[in-house]
Amino acid sequence: MFETDSHEANLLARASLDHCVKCTICETQCPVMAVTPAFSGPKYVGPQAERYRHGLSVDHSLDYCSSCGTCTLVCPQGVKIAELNSVARAAMKKDHMPLRDRIISRTTLMGTFGDPVAPIANAVLGFAPARWAVEQVVGIHRDAAMPTFRTQTFTSWWKKHTSPTPTRGKVVYFHGCAGQYFEVETSIKAVEVLERLGFEVLVPKQGCCGLAAQSNGLFDTARDWVTKLSHQLGVEPGTPIVAASASCVGMLKHEAREIMGVEDPALIDVGTRIRDLCEFLLELSEAGELNLDFHPIEMTVPYHAPCQLKGQGMGKPAIDVLRLIPGLTVIDAQATCCGIAGTYGLKKEKYAVGQAVGKPLFDKVKEVNPELAVCDTETCRWQIAKSTGATVVHPIWLIHKSIFGE
Repeated sequence: MFETDSHEANLLARASLDHCVKCTICETQCPVMAVTPAFSGPKYVGPQAERYRHGLSVDHSLDYCSSCGTCTLVCPQGVKIAELNSVARAAMKKDHMPLRDRIISRTTLMGTFGDPVAPIANAVLGFAPARWAVEQVVGIHRDAAMPTFRTQTFTSWWKKHTSPTPTRGKVVYFHGCAGQYFEVETSIKAVEVLERLGFEVLVPKQGCCGLAAQSNGLFDTARDWVTKLSHQLGVEPGTPIVAASASCVGMLKHEAREIMGVEDPALIDVGTRIRDLCEFLLELSEAGELNLDFHPIEMTVPYHAPCQLKGQGMGKPAIDVLRLIPGLTVIDAQATCCGIAGTYGLKKEKYAVGQAVGKPLFDKVKEVNPELAVCDTETCRWQIAKSTGATVVHPIWLIHKSIFGE
């Protein structure tokens, strides 16, 4: 199967094609179509075009689809619009995959080379002439949100960490690329909360889930990575797998199968066992097993639910868990998308579109609390922080603060 074979990988999505009744609900809810004429809309480039293209795009405006998945979520007929579009875009790009899209898909490689020289890497990313040069040569917008490299990886911390004696079962922790290289403190806080709950936390060797590669049309690469990761995470049969990255969780739960057709038994097993961190905590709470002492935090914070989290159909568990903290008021921003869409908002030709998509959210953050906001996914946090000036954290930061008082 070549890098973007759409037919075998997209049978489930194509089976839903004829359910489209052209009601245009997807188009009224599409955040990209609302801000730019460059995108013809999810119905037109999705189910309507799919009838003619046989895996090939008939409208190159398809590349302006951000893959936020809103169209699939709102479709009353159950048409897999976003999935159709993802496969068609991959086919469209197979003969002219930009070098930029290959580079920004390799987050593990970026972290591996960037963290050892973190001060230098961060200085370069903050140096305007360097960012201008990167925009001209590579095509990443000079003002786009970028990660911060750390001098310590999560696994280097983990190797030195002394775990308390567990009082209940095991959980496997999946840190993801960001939690390993860029959001190390989020991973640390997640592990410390899980251990406070009495779990024995296991951290097997693990690689990238391949989501960035998939979203940029590098399907073969993404298939290889997600399959390898599934075998790495499946080392403890029957053990819950917990992750603090909602986007990576979505890749393992459903996207690798529904978009790329990966049917490896290890992926299916891991997909049924993996939980978003707040989803896991809420399940414990509903079972009466969230034995944590929450101390008050007198604060009001805006919360943004990322697209990948909403696509998993779990609701917004972070809000329910955060509202267990006395004194904490959580305001749901109710924004469709922040505009970053993984790597979409980094690209120079799409940066302005991403900013326009995210503007209602940015305005809401500035209105509710211009100092602090909460979001479950790392790239969304970077986008919101860069566009508002607020500090944006994973919900586990406030949960950790309430429990440990730090």
